[in-house]
Amino acid sequence: MQAIILAAGMGKRLGEHTKDNTKCMVKVNGVRLIDRMLTQLAERNLSRVVIVVGYKKDELIKHIGNRYDGRIKIEYVHNDIYDKTNNIYSLALAKQYMLEEDTLLLESDLIFDDSMLDLIIHDSYPNLALVAKYETWMDGTMVRISEDNDIMSFIPKKAFKYSDIEHYYKTCNIYKFSREFSVTQYVPFLEAYSKAMGNNEYYEQVLRVLTALDRSDLKALPITKEKWYEIDDVQDLDIAEAMFSPEDERLGKYYRRYGGYWRFPQLKDYCYLVNPYYPSPKMKEEMRANFDVLLTEYPSGMAVNSLLAGKYFGIRQEYVVVGNGAAELIKSYVENHVEGNIGIIFPTFEEYPNRALAERIVRYIPDNADFAYTAQDIQSYYNHKEVSTLLLINPDNPSGNFIPMADLQGLITWAQERGITMIVDESFVDFTDGFEENSLLHNNVLESHSNLVVVKSISKSYGVPGLRLGILASGNKELIARMKKEVAIWNINSFAEFYMQIFGKYEKDYTVACHRFIKERSIFFEELKAVPYLRVIPSQANYFLCEVTGKYTATELTQLLLQRYNILIKDCGTKSAFSGKQYIRIAIRDRADNAYFVEALKALAV
Repeated sequence: MQAIILAAGMGKRLGEHTKDNTKCMVKVNGVRLIDRMLTQLAERNLSRVVIVVGYKKDELIKHIGNRYDGRIKIEYVHNDIYDKTNNIYSLALAKQYMLEEDTLLLESDLIFDDSMLDLIIHDSYPNLALVAKYETWMDGTMVRISEDNDIMSFIPKKAFKYSDIEHYYKTCNIYKFSREFSVTQYVPFLEAYSKAMGNNEYYEQVLRVLTALDRSDLKALPITKEKWYEIDDVQDLDIAEAMFSPEDERLGKYYRRYGGYWRFPQLKDYCYLVNPYYPSPKMKEEMRANFDVLLTEYPSGMAVNSLLAGKYFGIRQEYVVVGNGAAELIKSYVENHVEGNIGIIFPTFEEYPNRALAERIVRYIPDNADFAYTAQDIQSYYNHKEVSTLLLINPDNPSGNFIPMADLQGLITWAQERGITMIVDESFVDFTDGFEENSLLHNNVLESHSNLVVVKSISKSYGVPGLRLGILASGNKELIARMKKEVAIWNINSFAEFYMQIFGKYEKDYTVACHRFIKERSIFFEELKAVPYLRVIPSQANYFLCEVTGKYTATELTQLLLQRYNILIKDCGTKSAFSGKQYIRIAIRDRADNAYFVEALKALAV
């Protein structure tokens, strides 16, 4: 068996990366695509590799040089009109090779796991196309396949329908053709198609014709957990560098993305914290039904959106400012309205201390392994400290510690008597037991405590982080008015505005979702306690802080879960106050995901 690599294209979409070299010379984590592919092929006992070259061919041939001598034979086919043709012409130039022996056909802009080559080479069926279930990042040729993996049809871009994506598979651009298939089917049709349609076409079009004529012996071979990516532009390159980074670097590359993990569909994100049971399907259906108008129309300004937020939480419009996520409001408030020292309980959500001057932070670190504390503990610690502002995240992040409402109101009153502004971030309060009675977002509470500032992220408990919504509320109307002037007039988009507009219709669904979540948390807690190397700290939030007590360090466990199971968790060694202690934070997802996660943890116990 031989391999043919199509490497003649210009790769214009990669911009500066392909200015002086062809696409397969682009580096992913320091290794050129062509070197990675040739190394993989050299380990598979192939007779030769034929590379069709064109754009910047001299540089490519010079780079390859003799470095693979003794490992694999390399031959070249030259496409000198690469700028006027497409890959059907490149493959036609190599057709004689296809008539001589079985062939692996690959495109040079691919990066993939070694196992994908083994999968297709060792499969007994002679003519195969590696395919992957459609995911949102995929572009190009799609196929429909039968239950027996027969390719029923090739779907070109013009015929692609988003309504049919559940039936689509994307070709991975790795094929296996037997010599007989090439001689009797593919090459004759390749010649006929090129003659009829010209050379500015794609080789998949020939397969499409064969399938339509019911003449093709080509089957699909679906991959499962194997990683691969097709690199067409700089964003593809960025994603590929994260997916295929060295094991000791991969975790950091994922963390530095701060989200956007929908680009990695197989990744299970146990790092970011959202409600797995909301929004309801009906609410999402209404959002989809209004997509066109929301995409093409401006959102309202702050006056309307603060009205909607007030309706959302049942408070007066002049008590609330809406943010592009709570993070926007945290930045604005801490940087512009906090004077003097600020008391912060550590470990904490780092966005708050990151926005304050380090020398003005008065830190309180609970002196126990659970990082637990009460309202009385806070009062005792700060009673004789000089602070003008005190921050409480309730439930706390990452500990899940929760101060009940009666104690919390006492703490707010204590702070008010001392002239201390009290910031309470209740982004996770709807996950608490008895959550219906645990919020401070009531007109009478805000009006009776002029020192109180309440922050709430709508992303967390409402499960809509992509909308970037959050609010800051206070009975101090002058403060709220100033903050409304500090943020942009259109600081949230039309989708976020519409979501707030329709929320009331689905409020009962939200209550059901929160109760469902609390039940799942209880189940997950018991399962995690059975993992021998974890000490699970009780939580009233949608995550558990766990101490890693043996077998692994927190970093080792975090890396293993990502490398072996595509599970991303938070290594808390990076947070202040942990000082390298072995703690991790685990988000709570739905039953199926949590069961998978527990099985992964148990497997690592062996």
